Amino acid sequence: MERSVAGILIRDGRAFVAKRGSEGSFSGRWEFPGGKVERGESDAEALVREFDEEFGMVVRPIKLLAETVFPHRGSDRTLAAWLIEASPESRPRLIEHEELRWADAGELRSLELVDSDGKILPNVLALIAT
Repeated sequence: MERSVAGILIRDGRAFVAKRGSEGSFSGRWEFPGGKVERGESDAEALVREFDEEFGMVVRPIKLLAETVFPHRGSDRTLAAWLIEASPESRPRLIEHEELRWADAGELRSLELVDSDGKILPNVLALIAT
């Protein structure tokens, strides 16, 4: 089964989310950033690559939070959600997304998340509550 990763970055009780651009699947919806794990790549390597490509950020995966399965283009895919960290002075840039946000629990509940990320939202909300 193909695998995707999502990086869960938490600062000051808020989670980092990004809004997809107007093109492609799930355009205009919010996500916990990440992407497909390429052949020969570990989850950690995929997260580091994706955050560099999409935001110009250097991140470090900390631990696996949750896994779920979701349908994608006619087949099932696994999503692995990882707690990650970035240096406090790290500033994300808009490269592939149209908007960025540090969202608290209430905001996260109100955003139109991509379906797969909606499945891991309870895990993220539990982190913010601690």
